[in-house]
Amino acid sequence: MATIQKDLQNQAANLSDYAKDKAGEGVNKAKDIGAAAAQKAGEAANYVGKKADDATCAVGTGIKSMAQTIRENAPDKGMMGAGASAVASTLEEGGRYLEEQGLSGLGSDMTNMIRRNPIPSVLVGFGLGFLIARFLTSSRS
Repeated sequence: MATIQKDLQNQAANLSDYAKDKAGEGVNKAKDIGAAAAQKAGEAANYVGKKADDATCAVGTGIKSMAQTIRENAPDKGMMGAGASAVASTLEEGGRYLEEQGLSGLGSDMTNMIRRNPIPSVLVGFGLGFLIARFLTSSRS
């Protein structure tokens, strides 16, 4: 009887060790799967960011093209010519900025501006929020 009890205890200990080993393997596999998923998510985020920068660059190119069209079709002299030239110059500068800086440069410039001017930035945020809320409530009525 003592031998059977001893065998059962040994088998229980072996089974316990086996279960611990398998549980450890399961945890390791779960960690590996989680790490692979995190890496894929990071790659996807980088891809989306790159595509957003590319799209911003394309918008900049389009704005510069619009500025060129305004220059070509606007009068050369007079008040209309001066106004059209000023608009074309501003569009051209904005398009160049978007081409060179992209979305990430725009975001960092915006962050720096908010850091330098926190109170006006908060006021602008409140104003925009008010206007958006007003627009949304008037469009539902």
